[in-house]
Amino acid sequence: MNDPVFQLNCWFEGRVQGVGFRYQATAVAKGFEVTGWVKNLPDGRVQLYAEGEEREVLAFQREVASELESYIRDAEVKTATGPRSCRGFSIAR
Repeated sequence: MNDPVFQLNCWFEGRVQGVGFRYQATAVAKGFEVTGWVKNLPDGRVQLYAEGEEREVLAFQREVASELESYIRDAEVKTATGPRSCRGFSIAR
């Protein structure tokens, strides 16, 4: 787990809580070689964290945004490279 991987944090704004956003993101993750998590934030946003090969992570984030676009008003994305910190993809609390 020490080899550097591409890391993506994305904060989605809009009507993104209470609409199944986290469950849909988890379902989408099953189609990609990514690890990470998704969680609701106290300020009403949803944070998505994913890591893996850059192309795969970016494609995953685009697919989540595409499938849930009717709920998303805005999204902020930050990327980095670092050690893998997750196994699998889950809903974080």
